[in-house]
Amino acid sequence: MPFTANYDFIQAPRLVVKGEGMYLWNESGKQLLDCSSGLFCVALGHCREEITEAVSRQLSTLDFISPFQLGQPKSFELASKLADLLPGDIGHVFFSNSGSESIDTAMKLIIAYHQANGEARRTKFISRERSYHGMNIGGTSLAGIVRNRRTFEAITLNVCHMRHTLTGEERFVNGQPQNGAELADDLLRAVDTYGGENIAACFVEPIAGSTGMLIPPMGYLERLRDICNQHGILLVFDEVITGFGRTGKMFASEAFGVTPDIITMAKALTNGALPMGATAVSKTIYNRLVKEPKGKGVEFAHGYTYSGHPVACAAALATLDIFQKENIVEHAAELSPYFLERVFSLRDLPGVVDIRGYGMAAAVDFETQGAPGAYGMAAAEKLYNAGLHVRFSGDCAMLTPSLICETAHVDQIVETIRSVLG
Repeated sequence: MPFTANYDFIQAPRLVVKGEGMYLWNESGKQLLDCSSGLFCVALGHCREEITEAVSRQLSTLDFISPFQLGQPKSFELASKLADLLPGDIGHVFFSNSGSESIDTAMKLIIAYHQANGEARRTKFISRERSYHGMNIGGTSLAGIVRNRRTFEAITLNVCHMRHTLTGEERFVNGQPQNGAELADDLLRAVDTYGGENIAACFVEPIAGSTGMLIPPMGYLERLRDICNQHGILLVFDEVITGFGRTGKMFASEAFGVTPDIITMAKALTNGALPMGATAVSKTIYNRLVKEPKGKGVEFAHGYTYSGHPVACAAALATLDIFQKENIVEHAAELSPYFLERVFSLRDLPGVVDIRGYGMAAAVDFETQGAPGAYGMAAAEKLYNAGLHVRFSGDCAMLTPSLICETAHVDQIVETIRSVLG
């Protein structure tokens, strides 16, 4: 089982057998409020009938077709809908099956783009400490979480890491910290050390999610954008977690007012119903790779058997329809102030050392007790037994409920945490 203490799980398995709306049910019939929206995936709540019906219709019409030299309408329809939602001139989409694959796709696209520009020497990538970009070779190389890369250094790629933005100087900040924009100058240090002409791209999560919701300081992302522009470096936003309404906007790039060159996405794209990822690029990148070669065969030798799978596309299209019909992003933006206010009320709990939050995402850091992560594992089990599913990263509780959440659900989340961990 992935990222699981398998021996411990065998001794005390936790099996979920049903989901509906904001809730899950385990094998004993106990109801659990899902405070993690699956794994940041289920923005619209579990088991949406509209998605189920769309998937069923597609399975009975066209279950699969090779995406190599053949197309099917749903992938083009979905790419067009995404293009309308994406910021700036980002409007061309390459489909994959996960956030990890969307990252590897981005890295390949970047190398191919620079080669097409006659800048094949641009092979170094810049990422950040405490970053998470999936678990394929590319994502493992970009990763700034030591436990995710320690065993695999022999196969990692040419990556330099900037410092993360959680300095410890500002705690219990609701929203963006005022200080820390200067940390973006780590990218300039990389330029001075390796030569800007050798750097291909800078990868960042607008909000570093899996490491504990690290919110970007005011001006930080803008500064990265400026430095990239000055040195011909492509800027990539990994929006696998922040995409599709989590920040109160469809994409975090819109929320923070900074447009990258490439956006990667997955998770909530299909509401978690089926695996799917996507890498969206600017017109400049697309035109350089596809239009300018003018029909000289395969322009980008990359892809997956299930790229743009028709059933996954049907799930994604149904998901986007619900986002529009139910004004999900607007609801998330309206609920966010209440959600964050209630989460920040937990600052008086024993052992709480920091709380961070933005939009419908928050994190509560607890003091490490014994081995790192031991408190988090014990707390997650206690909350599960009390009817609340919360994902912990180490000793950090990450609170990311589905965006259909209401104030009563927020109250249940906060009051359960207070009663169990207080």
